[in-house]
Amino acid sequence: MLEEFIRHISLERNLSSHTIRNYFSDLSQFYEYLTGVLKKDTLLIEDLRNIDHIILRAFLANLYEKGLSKSSVARKISTIRTFFNYMCREGNLVNNPGKMVSTPKRGKTLPNFLSVDEADRLLGTPVGEGSLSIRDRAILETFYSAGLRIGEIVAINVEDLNLSEGLIKVKGKGRKERIVPVGKKAVEAIKKYLATSQLTNTLPIFLNKYGKRITTRSVHRIVDKYKKLSGLWDITPHSLRHSFATHLLEGGADLRSVQEMLGHASLSTTQRYTHVSMDKLMEVYDKAHPRGRKTSNE
Repeated sequence: MLEEFIRHISLERNLSSHTIRNYFSDLSQFYEYLTGVLKKDTLLIEDLRNIDHIILRAFLANLYEKGLSKSSVARKISTIRTFFNYMCREGNLVNNPGKMVSTPKRGKTLPNFLSVDEADRLLGTPVGEGSLSIRDRAILETFYSAGLRIGEIVAINVEDLNLSEGLIKVKGKGRKERIVPVGKKAVEAIKKYLATSQLTNTLPIFLNKYGKRITTRSVHRIVDKYKKLSGLWDITPHSLRHSFATHLLEGGADLRSVQEMLGHASLSTTQRYTHVSMDKLMEVYDKAHPRGRKTSNE
């Protein structure tokens, strides 16, 4: 049934390989839990009618005991609901027990982002003229300049680049394509990388040391390496995307344009990035509000 479901989301729903891996991982973990709860009786497990909301709630409690975050638990609930919805649609199940389990409310945390000075420091960390240093500079510059997701970075192909116009075609979530602008420094870094690696006949842009498409895990390691060298510890690859959005909005970009560049389906998702520092808020207020300006004797 799991294999059948994976084929469905791969071929019919055309989900990304990253999303498919998450679905498979979540459902495999759920199955392993069931083998323990149901005393490894495969007949009980294979009959989906034996899985009710009580078992699902016990599974969630088990996840919390393991220290998983609310966002991780919420994702696993969503995966299980989607799986059972498909089983209902195929006639293998009458009711979806996942609908009787509430999703944990996730706290609204502000995305972690860098200041402009910190971003400059990080991007300037890869030094030297070695091929890997040149590649790493191009990756970091593209991350910050275009606000891409990590999966989007590794998926870029030679044919997706239009460096003369400063544009990249990006394959986002749900295989949706969008065109995003990329800044001059990123264009220069990519051109230097292309000249060094001579990728004219190679499909992927960013390669590992074996000449294969770089993986998301490798990009995580690259960011981890340079954040330590630059003294910036509390960042992830996604922090560069957050920084891109934050700096655009603080620079006066409108929300709709940032939404388009980030590839968000909903404007409410983009609104998470509208946070600015209190100093920035006070500066804007003092300059813009007629009753907000401080007098000279204050």
